[in-house]
Amino acid sequence: MTQPILQVKDLYYAYNDEKTALNGIDLAIYPGEKIAVVGSNGAGKSTFFLNVNGVLSPEHGEIRFKDIPITKKTLPQLRKNIGIVFQDADNQIIASSVRAEVSFGPMNLKLPREEVVERVNMAMDYMNLNGFADRPPHYLSGGEKKRVAIADIIAMKSEVIIFDEPTAALDPLNANMLEQVLDQLTQEGKTLLVSTHDVNFTYRWADRVLVFCQGKIIADGTPREIFTNDEVVKKANLMRPTMLDVYEQLVAHHLLPKDDKYPKDVEEFAKYLKNHFDE
Repeated sequence: MTQPILQVKDLYYAYNDEKTALNGIDLAIYPGEKIAVVGSNGAGKSTFFLNVNGVLSPEHGEIRFKDIPITKKTLPQLRKNIGIVFQDADNQIIASSVRAEVSFGPMNLKLPREEVVERVNMAMDYMNLNGFADRPPHYLSGGEKKRVAIADIIAMKSEVIIFDEPTAALDPLNANMLEQVLDQLTQEGKTLLVSTHDVNFTYRWADRVLVFCQGKIIADGTPREIFTNDEVVKKANLMRPTMLDVYEQLVAHHLLPKDDKYPKDVEEFAKYLKNHFDE
């Protein structure tokens, strides 16, 4: 049986004297999973990410990476292998040029110069940044900064990559580019966790959905299982995906058979309609 790449047990976290932000999180994440993390603002998604990445230290509970408990001694190993792309790229970018920014992580790993150069070139090519190498990152557009922030993590060759609201402030072109990057990372075997309010993206992209509410995970399942559960949708203040509603309305009006196809996106839906009506 496949072993989890990341395990979280009984995780609690609170900011100062405020109410508990994480309230007993138990979770196992497996290699290569595509996980969408959903829930309203303040549900605990970002706090969970920052604990898993080692930026914050939990008050109680345990985090294990490849069955190794995370302690002060093993924390560098966690940060090396679990990368995070923040919602606001300005919170992540610190260097004076794009090349220096993408170099920062590999250099901190004390890698040989040749390997640093190789990783940086690979990451910049991956994110189509070769024409930006000497540009100051803070003069780039929001979408370009996001590409630099993603290149930072790609250069680290992290096994698990966390994206905190990656499509926030992106125009449709850059949002589509991001989705293509996620698909490419999946093909390379990366484990991805993406927090998002975009239920249509969640429905078509994710293999698994975690629903956060008031510091707890209240549901964990496939997109179809989550979004057809009216109780979970209501409790977490979610919307139902458009494609799901369209499909179920056509079935309810006997325009399509009830055969549990549940197409995830427009392309799948078009193929399904063609196959159905050409029969």
